[in-house]
Amino acid sequence: MALPHGGKKSTELFNAQAHVWNHIFNFINSMSHKCAVQLGILDIIHKHGKPMTLAELVEALPMNKAKAQSVPRLMRILIHLGFFMKAKISKCEEETGYWITPASRLLLKDKPLSVAPFLLAMLDLVLTEPWHHLSAWFENENSTPFDIAHGRMLWKHAGQEPRLNSYIYKYDLFSTSGKKARTKSMKKKYSIPVLEQTNGKFLFALYLFYS
Repeated sequence: MALPHGGKKSTELFNAQAHVWNHIFNFINSMSHKCAVQLGILDIIHKHGKPMTLAELVEALPMNKAKAQSVPRLMRILIHLGFFMKAKISKCEEETGYWITPASRLLLKDKPLSVAPFLLAMLDLVLTEPWHHLSAWFENENSTPFDIAHGRMLWKHAGQEPRLNSYIYKYDLFSTSGKKARTKSMKKKYSIPVLEQTNGKFLFALYLFYS
């Protein structure tokens, strides 16, 4: 049965609002990933060898235990995003715990295909600050948003910022063969289909930072 005209419009409005709100808060997804990597949540659960209860996870985390009530909130977001799942502790028990997924295995530290260092690099304040100047970049003569944010080009800034410098050379972002070579290198490491799934975000970032 078709919805009345008014009901259809209400549904469209609700869906539109939900869509906008989800995009407004999308940054929480990335920052939750960053937090999980920095706290070592993925590695702790992986080393545990089986699903971890909330109490076990809180005990193992290098955190202020007075903030334990916030851990399940963080984990709820990460479960929703597909980086963790709830699983039975054992076949004989009904109690469930947190366990890793194929996606979270790519964020384990010290693994050949780990993208954890790349995640920390891309979400570092030095590289996220320029995005706040994107509209200004369209309006003025600066060559990149990074130049606006930090007052100098990325490669000059890296000379004074050891952390940024290590990110850049780790991912060969200053290859002398140019931007096309950098893009080719990243495609080889992470595969073309993976980069295509970013819907142009990765290539747009390369263009804005290294043009």
